[in-house]
This record gives sequence, C-alpha cells and structure tokens, in this order.
Amino acid sequence: MARKLFKFDRSLGVRFVAGADEAGRGCLAGPLVAAAVLFDLERIGPGEVRALGELNDSKQQDPEARAELFPVILRTAAKVVIVSRCAPGIDDRGLHVTNLAALHDALKRVACPGCICLSDGFPVRALEHDQRAVIGGDARSAAIAAASVIAKETRDRYMRRADAVHPGWEFASHVGYSTPEHRDAIERLGISPLHRRSFDSAAYQQLALG
Repeated sequence: MARKLFKFDRSLGVRFVAGADEAGRGCLAGPLVAAAVLFDLERIGPGEVRALGELNDSKQQDPEARAELFPVILRTAAKVVIVSRCAPGIDDRGLHVTNLAALHDALKRVACPGCICLSDGFPVRALEHDQRAVIGGDARSAAIAAASVIAKETRDRYMRRADAVHPGWEFASHVGYSTPEHRDAIERLGISPLHRRSFDSAAYQQLALG
C-alpha cells in the first residue's frame, strides 16, 4: 500500500510534500487532534517504503498496526506537527471551524519552501504554499495517510490515559466515540469534563444541558 501512496505524492513533481488529517471529529468526548507530516521524497528510498509497507488510512488499521507505524513515521518524516483542540474550545468555536483551523495550523508549522500542502477532503485557509484538498486523501497520499496515523494514535493514547482520570465512561475502549457502551455510560453518569456539550446527540437527550 505504501508504494501506491508514495507514487501519488511523487506524481506532484516536488521534493517536499506535507499532508494533514485529523482524528476525533465525530466523537462525543475528548479533543480533536490534527497532525501534519512532511516527507522529503529525495530521502524516501525503497527501504523506507518497505518499513512503511502497511501505511494506509488509519481507520482501515487495527490499533496494533497504528502503534507499530507511529515510530516508523516519526523516524522517516522530515517533520511532524501535532495540534490538539479541547472540548470547550470546540463548543465555543464550532466543530467545523475548529477542525479547519487545526489543520491549517498543523500544515503551516510543518511546511517548508517549495512544498505542496495536502489536506484530506477539506480545503484549509490559504497558506504561503501550494495547497490542495484531496478527496479520500488518507487512502491516496502517503503524507496524508501518515498524518492520519499520527493523529489517531496520539488521540487514542490521550483517551486511554484519560480513562484513569475520568473513570466510569470507559474512554479506554471507545475513546470517546458514540458507541452503545458510551451512550449507556452517559445515561448512567451524565457527562464528564471531556464531553462536548454542543453536539446535538441522541446520547444527550435525557440530560439538561444549558
């Protein structure tokens, strides 16, 4: 899979390709995490491609595969940036605005002269670099796929640690997504400080959220 993804990035005709993606957009609880990964394609040879052989959209991988890829991406990338936005911030600014701003900030911090900046699906605010929104980018571009893995693994690690601080909601298992177990916990316990109060979710219908 990595060979196909790097073929796309190389087809852009530049040395440096930056990709950004997010994790946690559809969660009821926890932060939104955006990551950007910069690849120097002149330093990506057959050995690096083999090491990243299982690289793909993070949603298509199991947790073990993502955990194994995480350090390989960090070693291979020219630069990696991670941006996190908390639940109160999402509630204040709105999810879509927060998401685009996080992707923009991550790309801005990772970009270098002459690079192309790629985002998964959503175009972001103008940067001082060539940029493109790639539909289904996490399954097409190596840089976006790598950012997807970094964002997802970073967020999942945070939520697993948060489970000890906020016991009862079982964040370690569902990491904030709207699973039946998570909805049952909300019905029993209400919401935690990590929950996004602005979501119009059926899981919140029994709660009086002002």
